[in-house]
Amino acid sequence: MNDQSSKADAYWAENKRLMVILLVIWALVSFGFGIILRPLLAGIEIGGTDLGFWFAQQGSILTFIALIFIYAWRMNALDRKYDFDEE
Repeated sequence: MNDQSSKADAYWAENKRLMVILLVIWALVSFGFGIILRPLLAGIEIGGTDLGFWFAQQGSILTFIALIFIYAWRMNALDRKYDFDEE
């Protein structure tokens, strides 16, 4: 295996790891807090409604948008680390 190939393998391994972490966070927030754990969060109020409803309606969307920016930020750092950036 040459150096470029091993560098690409390490790059994709870190990329996949990052994607799995972010997808688990997204699933936990959208399905976990918004659907499965909603009865447990019903007693906590935020913005005039219970926390489970807030996660189902707005929290999962805001989390998804934040995860997009986190992914872009981390991928830029990963590109620089493995010298795959466009600069």
